[in-house]
Amino acid sequence: MSMTRPDSADPRAARATVTPAAVRDAALTLFAERGYHGTALSQIAAALGVRTPSLYNHMSSKHDLLDAIVTDTTEQVWADYEAAVRDSTGPADALHRAVQAYALRHAQHRREALIVSRDIASLEPAAHERVLRLRRRHEHAIRSLIEDGVRESVFHVDTPSLASFAILEMCVSIARWFREDGAVSAQEVAAQYGTYALRLAGHHGPETS
Repeated sequence: MSMTRPDSADPRAARATVTPAAVRDAALTLFAERGYHGTALSQIAAALGVRTPSLYNHMSSKHDLLDAIVTDTTEQVWADYEAAVRDSTGPADALHRAVQAYALRHAQHRREALIVSRDIASLEPAAHERVLRLRRRHEHAIRSLIEDGVRESVFHVDTPSLASFAILEMCVSIARWFREDGAVSAQEVAAQYGTYALRLAGHHGPETS
């Protein structure tokens, strides 16, 4: 996997532009490419054209970088969900919108998605449990939409928990294969995945908008 990384051709220019945001961006790229444990702080420093001790002017620790990335990403997933379903007109419309938002995030924020999917276990116990609670909130919300739809005879599926798991996992996989220069845009992928989600939930009515 190849990700765009900061240009360190001119170390003087790199040093002049190092900020907490730049450190985080370099960490995002390297964690996504090599994994959290496969990335040394010296590699982040090298990507920015600075010496390793200089990083501590802009960060606390490598773990704190991971914690911030994973926590912020997971919180944004929930914000996406709330915005998507706010004006929905029923379980089918809400599921369609929620899955489009989730799929779009995995296409447009691939680095973050890969890190959350792979490196969450590298968090220290307290941070790990906090992030798991955030993730479960989203997972339970998707499952509840399907359960609501089953009760209203909008969805026809035997096990809503399995349907929700399948829907979420298919969206997570987008980060592994999607390419910005591919034949299908992020928006087109999201739209199609919204339709797939309805089918997985056993929706037999007309397609939602």
